[in-house]
Amino acid sequence: MVLQNRAKPKKNMTVEEFKQWLSQFDADGDGRISKTELREAIRSLGVWFSSWRARNGLLAADENHNGFVDENEMEHLVAFAQKKLGVKIVPV
Repeated sequence: MVLQNRAKPKKNMTVEEFKQWLSQFDADGDGRISKTELREAIRSLGVWFSSWRARNGLLAADENHNGFVDENEMEHLVAFAQKKLGVKIVPV
C-alpha cells in the first residue's frame, strides 16, 4: 500500500476549498466521489467510524442513487460535512 501525502482541510474553508480538498481523494479521477473515496477523506480527518459515516454521507448526498457524489450533489455533501463531520464552511 502506498501512502499518499494528502492535506488535512483547514478548520474554516469555502465550498470551493472543500471541493478542492475532497478532489484529492478522487482516486480514479472521474470527478465523482465514491463511498470508498469518501471513507478515505473522512478517515483523513481523524474521525472514528469512517466507513459508517461514508455510508451515511453517500445516503445524504447521492440524490440519483448511482453510488457516487457528483458536482450536482455536492451541496448535500457539504451540508453533511458541516453537520456530521465538524467541517466549517464559510462564505467567500
